[in-house]
Amino acid sequence: MTGERREFVDEDLSGARVLRSDLADVVMRGVYVAGMDLDTPDLADGPLFVNGIDVAPYVESELAKRFPGRELKDATDPDGLREAWSAVEAAWAEALVTARGRGGVSVDGEWTFAQTLRHLVMATDVWLKGAIFGEQQPYHPIGQPFAEFADTGGDVTIFREPTSYEEILAVRGEHQALVREFLDHVTHELLAQPRVDPWRPTVRVSVLQCLHVVLNEEWEHLRFALRDLEIDERGRS
Repeated sequence: MTGERREFVDEDLSGARVLRSDLADVVMRGVYVAGMDLDTPDLADGPLFVNGIDVAPYVESELAKRFPGRELKDATDPDGLREAWSAVEAAWAEALVTARGRGGVSVDGEWTFAQTLRHLVMATDVWLKGAIFGEQQPYHPIGQPFAEFADTGGDVTIFREPTSYEEILAVRGEHQALVREFLDHVTHELLAQPRVDPWRPTVRVSVLQCLHVVLNEEWEHLRFALRDLEIDERGRS
């Protein structure tokens, strides 16, 4: 990204696909947007104005209806965090049933359901085992790194392909249990303790903030996975 301000005037961008791009403060005027599909895990950072109305709160409220328990992801006390984790675990248990037999489905080049589970293994490794526990090499070898991992200096050679979908489920289950066990004993004092941000070594974050990242990763990737399974289902019908 150059930071250079660009203008698109009288351009035909219909059908364009924009991935992993910074569109903060983009202004669009007189644009035709029928069928436009905007998907961002950072919508809650808002605002997002459509015809002068901030639609971010509305979208968040609709997502909470679609994914019961999602609204708990910003809990700040031990009991609330335990409830939040129970809710997201239950949602993923249902998703595993929905995805049965379709773990390898990919839509528009997005991760498969199996790869999504592997990425959540890595997310737990980064923010719980790495940031909170302080492990120097927290990564499980079947984790799925994000696209820019190597560009940030990450060593991709530590990862390997899983031997089977069953291995993914087993490792994923172990990681879920690790979060659950940690939350079973977490205290207010521990939540306030500082940790090093795994991606920004000069920045300090609290244990609570680390847990919020874990919860957000869980809910957003659940949404992505179910979205793609639904698209795949429509394509088959």
